Amino acid sequence: MLGLKLKTDPRWVNIVESNIEEILTDHAWCEQKAATNAITIISTNPELTELVTDLLILAQEELQHFEMVHEIIKKRNYKLGRERKDSYVNELFKFMMKGGSKQKSLVDRLLFSAMIEARSCERFKLLSEKITDPKLAKFYHDLMICEAGHYTTFIGFARKYGEGIDVDKRWNELIQFEGEIIKNYGKSETIHG
Repeated sequence: MLGLKLKTDPRWVNIVESNIEEILTDHAWCEQKAATNAITIISTNPELTELVTDLLILAQEELQHFEMVHEIIKKRNYKLGRERKDSYVNELFKFMMKGGSKQKSLVDRLLFSAMIEARSCERFKLLSEKITDPKLAKFYHDLMICEAGHYTTFIGFARKYGEGIDVDKRWNELIQFEGEIIKNYGKSETIHG
């Protein structure tokens, strides 16, 4: 379904398990950034009522996920560290067209958002299957399902608002681009690292 070119090496979970506090902090901030991203799309496209309605729900879900991760952090007597830079997302952002029409910018932003959700979904699936902590395995399984829904939302809106744009071609170009940059990741205890 996700069409990613390169799967995460399962050994990444061993890296994650070496520093659960770090992955949880990184994950919490990823959820906050996902909520901010949805709000940014809303603020630049307020005339698209269906988009605004659905992305408001998505932003609320992302903030709920932030809260859920923060609760896990507190229960384990960890501290929510400072926000982490997400090099993967920053590299992925370079794919987006600069300039061009508002419509093309929107489609690219939606596809960019879908890709982040797709990779997060893939990572959460791997965590749900391989992490030795049963509570975290269940938690990541549930989030994997949610991320798949978010991926579908973004892809669906890209197609809906992409009239006159070959959205599938652009998506395939992004999949190829992401397949190259992801080769440099999977080596740290972060969601995209």
